[in-house]
Amino acid sequence: MGGNIRDKVKEFYGEIASKVEQNADCSCCSGSSCCAPISSTALPLYDADSIANLPHEAISASLGCANPLAIADLREGETVLDLGCGGGIDVLAASKYVGQSGKVYGLDMTDEMLELANRNRERMGATNVEFLKGYIEEIPLGDAAVDVVMSNCVINLCTDKKKVLEEAYRVLKPGGRLAIADIVSVKEVPTRIRQAARMWMSCIAGALDVGEYEQILVNAGFRDIEIQPVVYYTRQTLEQLLDSKPEHISESDLRMADGAFASAWVKAVK
Repeated sequence: MGGNIRDKVKEFYGEIASKVEQNADCSCCSGSSCCAPISSTALPLYDADSIANLPHEAISASLGCANPLAIADLREGETVLDLGCGGGIDVLAASKYVGQSGKVYGLDMTDEMLELANRNRERMGATNVEFLKGYIEEIPLGDAAVDVVMSNCVINLCTDKKKVLEEAYRVLKPGGRLAIADIVSVKEVPTRIRQAARMWMSCIAGALDVGEYEQILVNAGFRDIEIQPVVYYTRQTLEQLLDSKPEHISESDLRMADGAFASAWVKAVK
């Protein structure tokens, strides 16, 4: 992740963690995060079973774009890693599926989010959970250490996605599974649209084209790759995320951006 972008991401998510601890609702429903496109469709990210018994603070800090647990097929006794775990919602939900014989790691680079995640772990009493500080491009685990690598609306924020996915492959056991929720580009748009998107919100600025995503996964060594768009971001959705439309963005540009990006499930096997 480029240093400047990384610093901005740290600051943004650090502020969100602080607001959650001050009892401010910073969840998807607030429209304050990159998950706002999902919330605008009124589509819940998680079913009731997934978030049952999770601390309110973990749910409030959710900033995802889809539910990676829906495709992870977690099993009793497995070891799981969540990249960019934030306040810990997916880690804590996963801990219920792997049980006491399993283990779930959450990795994040933001001190405030890690502090929040650890407090959420204590609130839930999850003893099979451990939160780690580090970068998703440099995962602080050994080779073939986990059965499943998850992530939720994080890889799109990283400038070196190739390195992230190579690292995910490295830490997976043979036969291990990748289960990612991410934002992807589903149709070609002019460069000016990409540049405008970068002004609007970082979460879609770095979105990979589906074909490019697949090729990076293939090059990393993954097989059985599936990328399934879940929700397409409409023109109306994008407009909701604009404080004000830049003057150089035309009506034609907005029409071309309509449906060009989507939240997606990304599955693969080592």
